Amino acid sequence: MTALAKLLAGLEPVEGGFRGTIPADWLQGRTAYGGLSSALALHAAKASDTDLPPLRSALIAFVGPLAGAVTIEARRLRRGRNAAFIEATITSEAGLGYRATFVFMADVPSSIAFDRLQPSPHRPPAPDADLYRGPTGFFTGNFELKDMKRDAGEAEFLRWGRLVERDNLDPETALIAVADALPPAAYQLHKGEGTMSSLTWIVNLLVPRPQTRDGWWLMRTVTDRAIGGYSSQHMTLWNADGQPVVDAMQGVAVFV
Repeated sequence: MTALAKLLAGLEPVEGGFRGTIPADWLQGRTAYGGLSSALALHAAKASDTDLPPLRSALIAFVGPLAGAVTIEARRLRRGRNAAFIEATITSEAGLGYRATFVFMADVPSSIAFDRLQPSPHRPPAPDADLYRGPTGFFTGNFELKDMKRDAGEAEFLRWGRLVERDNLDPETALIAVADALPPAAYQLHKGEGTMSSLTWIVNLLVPRPQTRDGWWLMRTVTDRAIGGYSSQHMTLWNADGQPVVDAMQGVAVFV
C-alpha cells in the first residue's frame, strides 16, 4: 500500500500547485477515493498561502473520475481579517474531476455558545481488538476499521477508522483522508450488488485543528432520504475521547 505521507511528499511542484499520479491502491472503482482527492486538494491549498488559520469548512464537488496522472492546483479567492477562502481543483487527461473551496478561520470572540451535538459514549478499539482491513490494491486497504453494527440504526453505518500509516501527516489532511471512508449509508437499504457515487460533500470542522489518540475516529453516516436515484446523508466524526469534531453532509447518486 502507498502511504499517504509518501504520496504527498512525492508530488512534483508546478506553477500553481502539484503534479502526481494516483496509485491503484487508492482507487475506488475507476476513480480516486474521495478522501484521497480531498487530502491532495487540501495539501495544495495549504501550500498556496502562508500562515493560514485552522481549516473550518470545505465545499467539495466530485465532478468526474480521477485516475493516473493528475494536476492539483490551488488559488486564493479571498483573504479577509478572519477567514481565508482557497479554491482547489484536480484534473486528469479526462478533464476536471474535483473542485473544492476550503475555508480557513481562527476562533473569534463570541457571546454565543451552543452545541446540540452529543459526545459519543463509545470507546475506541482495544489494542487487541479484531480489526478489519480491506483488500490490498483497493483504497480500503489503507485503513483499519472496527464495525459497530449493534449500535447502528437503519440506513446507517457506524465504524471506528484510522489510517494504517499515519506518521508525518498534517492532522487536518489526515482527518479529511479518513472522513470519507464509510460507504454511502443507502447501501444499508439495498442488500444486493449496486453502485453508488458521492456527488457533493460539505465538511464542517467543529473545533480548530482536531486531535485524537492512536489515529482513531468514530465515523457515523446516516441516510436522511433516498428517492429517485439520489440520496442525502449526514455524517459525524468523533475523536477517541468522544468529542464531536466533524459535521458533514453528502449528496450521493444511487444506481440501484
